[in-house]
Amino acid sequence: MPETGERGSPGAAGDGGAGPDPSGGTPAELLLLLVAAERERDASGGGADAAVILGAAGAAGLDAGAALEAAEAAGLLRLAGGRVDLVDPRSARTLHAGVEPARRRAAHRLLADAHAGSPGTLPVLFHRASAAVAPAPDLGDALAAAAGLPDGGPAHAERSAAWARSAELAVGAGARAVRLVEAADQARLAGLPRRARELLARAGCEGPHGAVRGAAQLVHGRLALQDGPVADAREALLLAAELLAPVDAHRAQAARLAAVEASWAMGDATACAEALDQGPDRPESDRLLTAYRTGMSAVMHGRPDSGRQPLREVVAEAGAPGVPDGPETLLRAGSAALVVGDLAAAARANSRALAVARARGPYVLVAQALERLAYGELRAGRHARARAHAEDGLRTALGAGQDNLAAHHHAILALVASVEGSPEAVAEHAAAAERVAAAHGLAQAATLAQWARARADLARGRLDEAAARLGPLVGAGPRRGHFAVRMLAVPCFVEAAARTGRTEAARSAVAEFARWSAQGSDPQAGAQLVRCRALLSGPEEREALFAAALARHEEVAGDFERGRTQFLYGAWLRRRRRPGEARGRLRDALVSFERGGALGWAAQARAELRATGDAAPGEPAGPLTLLTPQQLRIARCVAEGATNREVALRLSVSPRTVDHHLRNVFAALGVRSRVELSRLVDRSEKTTAHP
Repeated sequence: MPETGERGSPGAAGDGGAGPDPSGGTPAELLLLLVAAERERDASGGGADAAVILGAAGAAGLDAGAALEAAEAAGLLRLAGGRVDLVDPRSARTLHAGVEPARRRAAHRLLADAHAGSPGTLPVLFHRASAAVAPAPDLGDALAAAAGLPDGGPAHAERSAAWARSAELAVGAGARAVRLVEAADQARLAGLPRRARELLARAGCEGPHGAVRGAAQLVHGRLALQDGPVADAREALLLAAELLAPVDAHRAQAARLAAVEASWAMGDATACAEALDQGPDRPESDRLLTAYRTGMSAVMHGRPDSGRQPLREVVAEAGAPGVPDGPETLLRAGSAALVVGDLAAAARANSRALAVARARGPYVLVAQALERLAYGELRAGRHARARAHAEDGLRTALGAGQDNLAAHHHAILALVASVEGSPEAVAEHAAAAERVAAAHGLAQAATLAQWARARADLARGRLDEAAARLGPLVGAGPRRGHFAVRMLAVPCFVEAAARTGRTEAARSAVAEFARWSAQGSDPQAGAQLVRCRALLSGPEEREALFAAALARHEEVAGDFERGRTQFLYGAWLRRRRRPGEARGRLRDALVSFERGGALGWAAQARAELRATGDAAPGEPAGPLTLLTPQQLRIARCVAEGATNREVALRLSVSPRTVDHHLRNVFAALGVRSRVELSRLVDRSEKTTAHP
């Protein structure tokens, strides 16, 4: 805060003159103070330039090298890669504020002199301003001008500190509020949400100027979009757009686009369309932004055919010479590509957005770019890549206080785990996503998490549970699944529903899926549609439909979906008592699952192969070798906790048949209860896995 009580001391105006000597403590204490003062300028977490710190310490008359060695030996500072930082960086602000003001200002003067460059550079101006005593409007104005340099200048954390310090030197509440709001927005972009909220609280949201209040609401809304109820974020962003429209068209448009993001996270297509339609009164200078808004508005209004062409234009020109290549522009292109089903273009645009955000900022967009990349890889069936991006994104989001994005990354990781065969990981990530989704209204994250749980049920043959989870997700209307995920989950629902007798619900879902597939929104949809029809057809048509589905799979990449069709085809052939033909399909399915990392589904393929009499990998050990293939499948299902009726549904036999086989299993293994059977199967499976 402004130190107005120091007006009578030397250097009470401007940069404070010579001032007192900052070395009132030990050499190590001076170094700590210098590092803490430098961190006030740039709190991005990379430490301070060692040359600057040592130069400032040397100017104070210290043997800087010896002082640094002593501080390192004492465990106070660490030096690495030409950067020096406090061992406990969290103490920097406390240390900086805890010394007497005269020593603090003198430390900033030393740092201003130590920074190379012209007197007008931001580091020099910041330290000169921090050595001054308010009010010093000229110095504050110069610092604000440097902080407002176009993109490509100082980092966002550094800009935030500069705006905040310039606010302390300003004369008048209006100027202070403007600069504090700017400081808050830069802190948000730097991934420092707590600091951003502190600065907004100091600025206040009330006042006579709509521009200031609108800018504050824009920052509030964007912070809530990162970590807060997204319905609240949407309202704050729409209010910001209303306040800013008469005075700042660029920020008003940014507020509307952020409101679209909030509406999307809510799962409200109508709200998305409303925010997209509230465009500026005059034509926009950004042609591709206009195309994006036009295309997305058409899609949200249920007119995908008219929206496809402008969205394809956005995708085609992403990264072209003369087209802005900021991460926001590239992320819009990536989103447009996902909507039109061009997964390769989505990967290119989102990868470029990630690279630009990491190189130039803003840091706050890194986790978002990783989320879009992971989601696209998931859609393309590249699950290992999706996991790598989502794990990176989860770490980044948590580090930047972006809990809403962290929930989306958890949901993606749950979906990957449902393919890779880890029920524990599915449950862990789905629960983490659902906790935040429930509190913040994240319909998309909640839908993805439930889809992951259902797919894990499918992988383990728990068809009733899968159908029960997926039914609400694929229906339209309130309290249903997210509009962008509904159709993607339909093939899983149809598989579960068709195999548990819910044929009417499955047929209704397939009819809508057929209309969506015709739009070309997903490259896998054509083959999936034919597979769904095969599952719902009679025996006379089913074989031809399965063969047609496999032919469609050959036209697009994706081992996992191809493996699912091969598996269902082979299982049907086995039930038709055609074991020789079934083995070929099931072996193909096993190879597809293993190649795609779908270990849980591979286990099902092995079990079906054993039921045909084929010696698949992972054969049983110990007493389980006494069982027939069908008895072994039943024993494994019971060991997982399935009831006789659930086992019957999984294996497409009657409950009476299951009961008959189970009595023979008990007799062959010498067990008297389902608990004993579970223990024996568990021991035998572990022996097989770890011989």
